[in-house]
Amino acid sequence: MSDSPRSAPVSFSEFEPLTTAAWQERIRRDLKGADPADLRWDTREGLTLEPFYHREALAALGEAPTPLVRPGRQAAPNAWRNVPTLLVPAGHDGRAAIDHAARALQNGADGVHFELTEPERFDLEYLATTLPLNSLVLGFTVARQPEEFVHRLLAAAAQLQLKGFLRFAPGQGLSPDDYAHQTQGLQRCLQLTRHWPEFFPLSVNSSFFGNRGATAVQELAYSLGVAVSFFSNLVSEDQDVDATAVASALHFHVSVGPSYFTEMAKLRALRRLWATLLHAYGVHPEVAATLRIHASTSSWTQTTLDPHTNLLRVTTEAMSAVLGGADSVSVTPFDSLYAEPNEFSARIARNVPVILREEAHLDKVADPAAGSYYIETLTDQLAKEAWALFQQTEAAGGFLVARGKAMESIRLANMEQFRRIATGEQVIVGTNLFQNLHEQFSFDPKKLLRSRQFDTARAAYPSEVLRLATAMHFIRKEQKRKKAAVVLLGTDTIQQIYDSFVRLLPADQRPAMTEVPARGDLSLLFSSAEEATLMSAKPEQFQQFADFIRNRPDDSEDDGAQMQNEAPVLLACDLPTMQDAVKYFGFREFTVSGYSTDDVLARLQGR
Repeated sequence: MSDSPRSAPVSFSEFEPLTTAAWQERIRRDLKGADPADLRWDTREGLTLEPFYHREALAALGEAPTPLVRPGRQAAPNAWRNVPTLLVPAGHDGRAAIDHAARALQNGADGVHFELTEPERFDLEYLATTLPLNSLVLGFTVARQPEEFVHRLLAAAAQLQLKGFLRFAPGQGLSPDDYAHQTQGLQRCLQLTRHWPEFFPLSVNSSFFGNRGATAVQELAYSLGVAVSFFSNLVSEDQDVDATAVASALHFHVSVGPSYFTEMAKLRALRRLWATLLHAYGVHPEVAATLRIHASTSSWTQTTLDPHTNLLRVTTEAMSAVLGGADSVSVTPFDSLYAEPNEFSARIARNVPVILREEAHLDKVADPAAGSYYIETLTDQLAKEAWALFQQTEAAGGFLVARGKAMESIRLANMEQFRRIATGEQVIVGTNLFQNLHEQFSFDPKKLLRSRQFDTARAAYPSEVLRLATAMHFIRKEQKRKKAAVVLLGTDTIQQIYDSFVRLLPADQRPAMTEVPARGDLSLLFSSAEEATLMSAKPEQFQQFADFIRNRPDDSEDDGAQMQNEAPVLLACDLPTMQDAVKYFGFREFTVSGYSTDDVLARLQGR
């Protein structure tokens, strides 16, 4: 209207623009003699990040970064989809999960991702009659027989145009990334779904690396290596499958951790690297622009201790995913590590993306991180480091050939992270800092440690299992039961326990470790009503011990759930047998000068 006030142009011409050097000089002056270099942050990816970035940072990249503008965005510029993940365990036909999905779609979900242990049992006919398949994102992770599953899916979907993805993730005995053994089946999946342009039957399982503690650089580099294995094994003139067909059918499953800006930059770097890789194969750039990324919140950073902190973690992780450019997001319920699936935690997990879209409006702007001096620099650094590692892997014969070396590099990254957590250099809130030392568990620690479903591949696991095992010890001590238990704490955990214990003592009271276990030794806790002892053993020693104990009668919970060739986390039997077995199999006791193990554990428990 003519009488409406008009905004005046904003001009700060009276202020001269400041250079990076001028800002750095101001920082030095404000630090009053302290070295500005002390404010730099060395990340676990090997990057050194500055405490301050200015416009010159973009000039240093060589050219202005191109914002991410993806085609086909009619609903919103950043129209990512909220796609919860539902597990369908062995022995189930999936009808309960399908009913759960129907309720989720009525309450904010845009789709559903089913993880199927036995895909041949999943009731696809019930799925087709219960859910509106033509209007949702439909994802499936199958542990076996992907081609057979796609045949059944085609029959159930009839003439519908499905949108979604298929991820093939074999279980034990075959690496989730060993696609060389599945060439014909995956080729057939691609061919069968060609009339579904928005259904992606090939998946690079990046989360396989991220949820095992890989750095962002490792996750990107090894994921590209897996993608190359697709091109190497699936492209075939005889089968009418070229590089463009493979690239068009492929999507990435990525886990997103709580390092907010790093994870955002990781997804942005993935898109750049993908475009570079497709250019090498002569694939048209438009195909690179259609790359689909499904992001899930990380299991690597989930905790059993103080579990409500997981609500905060998954919120920042989901934000990183949508701001980094994910096409669909799956948020894990906060209690998934120890509780059966339930409506309460599932609803909260589903509502995290709903709030980010409906209340925070994170779908309104395409690539909101574009142009940020810091994020653009971090994206560029991650892309360069990942491409260099990818090239090293390719020079060694490709990922499938160099997989053992790659997984060893991830293991070393894990051990360094475990060490940093034990010493407090890296914080896990509620686990190694700001713990609830009087926490009352809503689960049975003994039952959880016995469960085969308990995820031991997590950053918090060594600290967690010690707390859980220690809690069992103190409970047993109070109950005076004539039972004993040996808990497997993990590999090289005693050094981490020692570091954690020493950190709690005044500098003048810090003892030395009497005997350092050899690298690769397993760390154990022997616990009875009368004593608790930390021990170490070679893997083969513990396996023999486990086989012996499992053949002993035990009137507590049954160990039968453990496969006979697996070493269980928890073994229990009568005290005399356990004492004799520990001595016979040669477990070595861990001691520190002047402190018993009970002293160490009590201090770690805050007692």
